Amino acid sequence: MSTAPRVGSQSEHDWLVVGTTTPPSRVEPNTTWQHWLDALSAVLRNLSERSTNIFRDACAASGVAAIPLLHKVREQSFPNLLAALGRRLPRVGNHVHSIWRWLCEREFSWLRAHPIVAMFALGTIFALAYLIYCIATVPSDGGLVIEPTPSALVVEADGGQVFATRGVFKGDKLSSEDVPPNLSRAIIAIEDRHFYDHTGIYLPSLVRAAYRNFLSGSAREGGSTITQQLVRMTYLSQERTIKRKVQEAILTYWIEHQLPKQEILTRYLNTAYFGAGVYGVDAAARRYFGKTAKELSLSESAMLAGLVRAPSALAPTRNLEGARQRAGLVLDAMVETGAISREQADAARQQPATLRVPPDNPPGTNYFVDTLNGDLKKLVGSVSEDLTLRSTLDLNLQSIAEGVIARRLRAEGHAKKVSQAALVAMAPDGAILAMVGGRDYNESQFNRVTQAKRQPGSLFKLFVYLAAFQKGLTPQMTMVDRPVQIGNWEPENYGGGFRGQVTLRTAFAHSINSVAVQLADAVGIQSVIDTARKLGVQSELPVVPSLALGSGEVTLLEMTRAFAAIAANAESIEPYAVRAIRKGDQALFTRPKSELQPANNQGARAAIRDLLASVVREGTGRAAKINGPAAGKTGTSQSYRDAWFIGFTSGLVVGVWVGNDDNSPTRSVAGGDMPARIWNEFVTQSAAARAKVARVQPQMVSLAASAGTDGKPESGTSVVRGVPLVQNTGTLELQGRVIRLFGVEGARGRAARDFRRYLGRREVECEPAGSGNEYRCRVDDQDLSRVVLFNGGGRASANATPELRALDQQARSTRVGIWRGGDGDDD
Repeated sequence: MSTAPRVGSQSEHDWLVVGTTTPPSRVEPNTTWQHWLDALSAVLRNLSERSTNIFRDACAASGVAAIPLLHKVREQSFPNLLAALGRRLPRVGNHVHSIWRWLCEREFSWLRAHPIVAMFALGTIFALAYLIYCIATVPSDGGLVIEPTPSALVVEADGGQVFATRGVFKGDKLSSEDVPPNLSRAIIAIEDRHFYDHTGIYLPSLVRAAYRNFLSGSAREGGSTITQQLVRMTYLSQERTIKRKVQEAILTYWIEHQLPKQEILTRYLNTAYFGAGVYGVDAAARRYFGKTAKELSLSESAMLAGLVRAPSALAPTRNLEGARQRAGLVLDAMVETGAISREQADAARQQPATLRVPPDNPPGTNYFVDTLNGDLKKLVGSVSEDLTLRSTLDLNLQSIAEGVIARRLRAEGHAKKVSQAALVAMAPDGAILAMVGGRDYNESQFNRVTQAKRQPGSLFKLFVYLAAFQKGLTPQMTMVDRPVQIGNWEPENYGGGFRGQVTLRTAFAHSINSVAVQLADAVGIQSVIDTARKLGVQSELPVVPSLALGSGEVTLLEMTRAFAAIAANAESIEPYAVRAIRKGDQALFTRPKSELQPANNQGARAAIRDLLASVVREGTGRAAKINGPAAGKTGTSQSYRDAWFIGFTSGLVVGVWVGNDDNSPTRSVAGGDMPARIWNEFVTQSAAARAKVARVQPQMVSLAASAGTDGKPESGTSVVRGVPLVQNTGTLELQGRVIRLFGVEGARGRAARDFRRYLGRREVECEPAGSGNEYRCRVDDQDLSRVVLFNGGGRASANATPELRALDQQARSTRVGIWRGGDGDDD
């Protein structure tokens, strides 16, 4: 029977290990650390062997996946890469599993005795496993998601000026040889100065960004290199997670060792977002400057390079000044890096980048551009490339139309309960010269020229009388204005009462309803409808007696088209808005010269033109009378819900409608009231503008000829001309210069929008006045300083002349513009 070992009280005695009968041998103090080191070395050696196997297989997987990765870069086919990795990852996983089994079966007891080594070994294993997990879970559909968008459509006015764009510019993918040197230098200077020195990740930039973000308490600065940004845009999402950062580092290192630097830079430029819905530098160059990336100047390259950091906020179409300030920082960075000299930077600042299109599409023209989109599909179908469309729009007339509609609605709309108006102007051959589809496109995109179907009232009598004349009646023939009853319907005259026997000319001029109803009944309602159809009315028309007084519903464009056919003495005309469509230098469509078919019944056409002239001369349309020949017809629907005036003069046919979208009655507004005055104002101003264009060349020659004899400086050295950008009502930007109107303190907000609408795309001529950069500017012989102060668009400055001060005081006393109240200067 064994007995328990005795434990003495001596210091050399100690507890025994269970299951032993002899005391353990004593370990010398100087051999303890050697034991730990030997044990650690053994574990690390074993772990190293297994880690080497893991890395060897991971490298083999990398080698197999290298080519698929490059295909991913080029073709976005990331599943190939994952498939290649998938074939190798099982071997990596087997090695990880063998380490784990080794730890479980053989070493856990030892690891419990050596916790530091255990933590180090397990940390290494988990780090390797997480690295493999990150590689395996790289998304196959990551990167920028570009929604399918229509190709870009650049819209030119009839004179060739670009005034609007729609869709997204696609541009071309550049090769390394196509990237202009200044653009490469600009991007590198502002985004990644050490691009050619690092291998994908630049630690000093990361540390600096992290430090500054820590101090600011938010992620305001990034330290990513161009390669990292390319990886993020091409493969990964924008989420801020450790996993995404690890994946970014792996792919960055990989790409840096597979592609040359110039190729990385080129792909970055082809992928980056530059604002305004534009991806890729070539598309951005076309969108903002109307040229290819290969043609960019230094100032334009600097502006595009500056957009990459904040493209939405700095897009020059919405923030031209901010984009130019950022371009200045890019030029400074290029000087600091030695990419350009200080002289080159200063020269670029003297000629800042200017947009080929206005900063924003003029909102009033959007009704017209919407119409173009429908025509485009009919003419050339669906095209994936960027297109340029030459339209029929006359920007001067468009600006006048918008201004007249806005002023009339603002002055009379509330009092007369009129909330909407529309105007369309066309040449006698059908070319649409101006179109205002409503009061404000931003509030309502519904086009009241082409989409709204309203009752035309007496305007429809055009077809009744023309049908009668085609059957042999004449303007001098008489009929009796008397009560008429057809079935249960008894039409009444405007104002009540009857005149007795009248000529057809008088009946038409004064819009006598009973005569029109009798004529329609005599010739037949179907004959009236047939006449309307031949002149272009396509809307459904009811076969009822009341149609003679306009009870059917038609569009303003249909009715104006009919009047254009009368003006052109043509059988019919087809309204059109497109002259040509181009794809680069290739013509896709060119409208042939219009050849109108003369009207079959010349006598009937002469008779109806005589009646239309009598309306303006002595009838219900007297408010439309101008200094020159004019003809037209008024129309008012039941309960004053719609009021129309459509007429024509030499070379111009104009239709006007006013009313309310909810079909509520106006306050007794008839066609000879507000619509006729709008027509008069538009036609009068249009005639002056068109005459100005016709004589502009001789005037310029005269000025140049007289410059040497009157002692004034030559116009080329002092006068600035061009289409301006409006910063506020007192400040314009013209040919890269800031022009301040003499005597005016400008305002922003609604006043600036009205001023911008007034100017439209008309050319402004400015001469220096006063001191500094103050100018006296004119447009169509109108002094802009006087125009702004007269309309309450700004305040008279300290150096204003007595005349300008008087205009300012007049605007204050009449409370117009900014003095009306509620029209603050905010943007």
